Amino acid sequence: MFMKFTYHFHAYQPGDIIYIHDGSGWDPIKYSERLSPVALKIREEEVKGRNWTRAMIKAYEYVDDTLKMLDEGSVSVDIEPFTLYMVLKYKPKIYGEIVETLETYVEPVVTVPFHPIMPHLGTFEQEVLARVSFDFYRPFIARRDIVGYWLPENVITKETAKIITSSTDKEVVFLLDERQFIGVNIPQAKFSCNKYLCNGKSAYVFGRVHTISDAFAFNTLDVDGLIQAVAKGCIDVFKEKEGIEYLVFLSSDLESLVANPQQLDRFLSWIEGLKKNGIEIVNSVEFVRRKKSGEYKALPGECSDSFRINVKDYSSWSDYFDLSLDGRTSDMRWTGIRREDNVVINRIYKGKKVSQLWKYAFTKLFRELNRAVRFGVIDLLKMQGVENINAIKEFLVRYARIFFREHYEYFELDTSVDYVMEPIKEADPSIALKLGRIYYIMLLANHSCPRFWENIDTRVTFGNVVAISKALIDLMELYMEENEERANYIFLEYMKLLAFPQLYYDYDLFNLKGLEGWETTEKAWFESLASEVPNSKYNVVTRAALYAGKKDLPKDMRGVIEVLYDLNEAVADTGHIPGEMHGKWENMEWCEHKGKE
Repeated sequence: MFMKFTYHFHAYQPGDIIYIHDGSGWDPIKYSERLSPVALKIREEEVKGRNWTRAMIKAYEYVDDTLKMLDEGSVSVDIEPFTLYMVLKYKPKIYGEIVETLETYVEPVVTVPFHPIMPHLGTFEQEVLARVSFDFYRPFIARRDIVGYWLPENVITKETAKIITSSTDKEVVFLLDERQFIGVNIPQAKFSCNKYLCNGKSAYVFGRVHTISDAFAFNTLDVDGLIQAVAKGCIDVFKEKEGIEYLVFLSSDLESLVANPQQLDRFLSWIEGLKKNGIEIVNSVEFVRRKKSGEYKALPGECSDSFRINVKDYSSWSDYFDLSLDGRTSDMRWTGIRREDNVVINRIYKGKKVSQLWKYAFTKLFRELNRAVRFGVIDLLKMQGVENINAIKEFLVRYARIFFREHYEYFELDTSVDYVMEPIKEADPSIALKLGRIYYIMLLANHSCPRFWENIDTRVTFGNVVAISKALIDLMELYMEENEERANYIFLEYMKLLAFPQLYYDYDLFNLKGLEGWETTEKAWFESLASEVPNSKYNVVTRAALYAGKKDLPKDMRGVIEVLYDLNEAVADTGHIPGEMHGKWENMEWCEHKGKE
């Protein structure tokens, strides 16, 4: 057969951070983790961890062994940089094995640090993160002329795509979902080597077959069904007749390989079954290389701008597709609002409809807080005599060499303070590096996953809020030495987190329209924020901000919040994430923190 097949695996864990310790900025951050023991069943073994992150990192060893059993270059893998950094910190042996896999056995695909929804960030943050992504992956892609790129949740716009393609001298292949494509009138067109034009730049693009990807990830087809779905369901009769190679591209989270005890073996059996049907397994980036080199026969114009596919702005790979108005995905899962008609949506959680209005408020608030941190960092660097904004941006890109220091040192790349400070030599390193640390903690606070789930009260929401609180408090303390008025402004920004329920009125959320009408009522808003833990009445945003503030706020400012809030209820416990309930938790009722304060 001329059909080729590949699978891409996306690896990402947001971590279980509950507190970030003070630091000078000269070293990577140190933090405390949640203690909430859980176990996963893989084949016949039980993999235990002190929290979900630790258990998953242990599980990566089993996944890595499976990937090495495949033919070299069969599949592609991206691992979010902070996730890989945590593997290095917790399990150096597994990190070394993963590095070997990325260098030798799979096609390494670049992805964004901290897993934010890129188009939801400001242009400045997108430009910094895009450049850091290529720098972090430099050891794996240095000798590759074409590289794959995975956007968190596949959320893309032409402007974001331009920023990414402008951040490297290599050709880029975006790995997306077929439901993001516009104007693919012939179903088989998506199996070709297509181009995506993005505001003056261009990239290659593939869209996964979502039905088969999900059938594997969620175990709705047996192995024979998966084989037939590809070998018979995706055949392109025209290309087979003409002898033209085409690619069936699938993707899912790497964690889908450990979604049930038999999943690793199911995947291996599936791949072997496809090979027995005469289907070659080759990753998408290598497929492009072979098309361009002539090793694979191409249709006239294939791999050029004449084979153009349009991609819907703000589309994604995992949206609430049942609410789509145009048969394509969007980003309403993360915003809580459908872009086409600006209505607030609802979803089912624990058998009850819950308004997703909180996602809109959460998105808007973090945009404001990100901006406050960015402006503060730039302002304080300008006070140090650094006027060139591009020099500041270059410094922040280079600060990754400190934040992820051990990763870069593993590959003997320069992590010296001289290298990091070179773009802003005129600044005092003791202040500049502290500002770099604050900026990266802010980036760390922008994980996409809090808004992925229907309930706000999760460990990932807690982690994001703790991180942004730390960034604001540290920035405020620096300003107290330079500009007390500005310090008070940053304190008021932090107070927005404590008063998260008040945003219903501050943002005029009651003026928005609901899908069924009730989603924007005061009752729906407060019900969606309700605490899911027995030892705190506060919603998770307030709870996490208090948890950070009671430890780090200056004494007089702590006195302010002690009058307004009961700090005894500032606990690190949260509700469970629905997608993690297949784990065997010691506490199945809520995601507690058993550690002593």
